Amino acid sequence: MNRVYLDHNATTPVACEVLESVLPYLSGEYGNAASIHTFGQKARGAVETAREQVAALIGARAQEIVFTSGGTEADNHAIFGAVAAAGPSSSSPHVITSSIEHEAVLNACQALEEQSMDVTYLAVDPDGRVHPDELRRAVRKETALITIMHANNELGTVQPLEDIGRIAAAADVYFHTDAVQSAGKLPIDVNALGVDLLTLSGHKFYAPKGVGALYIRSGTRLRQLLYGGHHQRGFRPGTENVPGIVGLGKAAELARQSMDQDAIRISALRDRLEQGLLERVPHSRVNAANAPRTPNTANLTFHGLEGEALVIALDLKGLACSTGAACSSGAVEPSHVLTAIGLPPEEARASLRFSLGRHTTATDIDFALEIVPVAVHQLREFSPTYRLRAAARS
Repeated sequence: MNRVYLDHNATTPVACEVLESVLPYLSGEYGNAASIHTFGQKARGAVETAREQVAALIGARAQEIVFTSGGTEADNHAIFGAVAAAGPSSSSPHVITSSIEHEAVLNACQALEEQSMDVTYLAVDPDGRVHPDELRRAVRKETALITIMHANNELGTVQPLEDIGRIAAAADVYFHTDAVQSAGKLPIDVNALGVDLLTLSGHKFYAPKGVGALYIRSGTRLRQLLYGGHHQRGFRPGTENVPGIVGLGKAAELARQSMDQDAIRISALRDRLEQGLLERVPHSRVNAANAPRTPNTANLTFHGLEGEALVIALDLKGLACSTGAACSSGAVEPSHVLTAIGLPPEEARASLRFSLGRHTTATDIDFALEIVPVAVHQLREFSPTYRLRAAARS
C-alpha cells in the first residue's frame, strides 16, 4: 500500500545527513563531554560545534544556548525559572500567556495558579492571533513574564512577536516564546523579535527525538530547576546527550541552508492541497486562512464528521494526518485551540490538520486529494449530524 505522511508537526523523520552525523557518537566516539581526556574533549568539541549551529539558526550567541531534553523541558525551565528569579515582592508574580499555547506552556501556567500566582490568558482573534493592544492592557507592575508562542502547532498561525517584544521591553518584562513549530521553518532572529527566552525542539525539524534547546539572552535572570553538576553554566546539570545534541546541530545547519527554498515549495503544495479539498469537499473550510502561517500547515473543518474517525479512515487508506497536537491525540474534549478561535465543539471535533514536510511531493498531494474526499463522503453517509445539516440547507 502507498503510504503518505502529512503529520510533520507531530514529528519529522531524521534526515539522512543528521543520522550520519549522530552514528559516530553512538559507537566509537563515546566520551563524556565533561571528561578532560581525549575521548571527552572530542565529545566536548562536537557539543560546542552543535551549540554554534543552533545559535546561528536563531541569530543568537553560542553561550546563550542551553541544551535540554526537548520543548517541554525548555518551556518549563523558561516559565518556572523566570518566575522564581523574579524574587520576593509585595505582590505575587504575574504571567501573561495566550489561550492557544501548547500544553507544555498552559499546564505550566496552571501549575503556577495552583501556587496562588496570577496568570492572564489572552484571547485570540478568529485566525488565532493575539492582539498587541490586548497584551499591552494586560501588563501590570507585578508582571514577571510574557510567554506567547511563535507559531501555533494546530493552525500554523504566526504571532506578531516583534510588536510583543517591543511591549515587553517597554514594560521591562521578560519575554519567552515557544518556537517549537517555527524553528527550522521560519527565519528567526532573537534580537529582531525582542525575545529573552526561546524554546525549540529537534524532532520538529529532522533531528532525533529527546533533544531540544532553550535560548537564554545574556543577563537574563533564570533560576535553575535541576540540581547536580555544573554542566552548561549550571543552567542544566546532567551528562549531555552528545549524539542527540550533534544531531540537533546538524539539523539546524541543514535548516539554514534549505529553509527559503523549502518554504516556497512546501507552501505551494499546502495551498494546492487546501484549494483542492475546498473544491472537492462540500461544506469544508480552512481555519486561520487569513493569518500569516507556517508554510507547511493546513487545518480544515469538514462539517458533520468526527475528526478522529476520519483520521482512522484515512490511515487505513494510507494517509497519515491528525486532529491536532499529537500529545492530545485521543482526548475527549475538542481542541482548545479551535474553540479559542470561535469554533463550536462539533466543528472543532470535525477538523483535521495536514502538515507537510521537506520530502512531501506533488504526488503525495495528489494522493491526498484523491482519498480525502472519498473518505469524507463515506463517513458523511453514516452521519446523522451531517444529514440534518444538509436537510436544513436544502
